[in-house]
Amino acid sequence: MYAVVNVAGSQVRVQEGDRIRVPRLSSEPGSQIQLSDVLLVSNEGQASVGSPTVAGASVEARVASHGLGEKVIIFKMKRRKNYRRKRGHRQPFTELEIQKISLSA
Repeated sequence: MYAVVNVAGSQVRVQEGDRIRVPRLSSEPGSQIQLSDVLLVSNEGQASVGSPTVAGASVEARVASHGLGEKVIIFKMKRRKNYRRKRGHRQPFTELEIQKISLSA
């Protein structure tokens, strides 16, 4: 059984037991959250597609941790003008552990 969930502006395919990284959420590590914006649920080959969401479907997840992603280097340069700027950026994320996918039909 798997589902496609919209979390913080990102669509993610999840199964029970998966650990996924999504953009930073305001929940504390160790807390339980319920994701009710489920776009698709597939159970044993039978797919339920929502318009826009599947009615009665939800995904329970536990906030495992918060962190920062890989560093991305931003380098700007204008030739012959002695202009160079180098900056780094690390995108914050939240790691979720999927506990249960439920579909009440």
